[in-house]
Amino acid sequence: MMPSIPQLLIVLVIVVLIFGAKRLRNLGGDLGSAVKGFKDAVKEPQSENDQDEPGKIEGATVVESVAEEAADAVDAVKEKKEA
Repeated sequence: MMPSIPQLLIVLVIVVLIFGAKRLRNLGGDLGSAVKGFKDAVKEPQSENDQDEPGKIEGATVVESVAEEAADAVDAVKEKKEA
């Protein structure tokens, strides 16, 4: 059963009395901004870095540099033992 127009008006008046017209306007603007941002994010293509190097994980360069430093340290220890 659909509510009639007078029933909808009564509900609208109660909502305006509870929240206030200014707060409802701000809420509507915030909701519109959120929807627009969501649509933009969905339409936005992936960044160029993701397309250039598939499988590349963000922060992997840090891990690679630590691994290189560890390998260098192991090599240095082996050289000291041999000498």
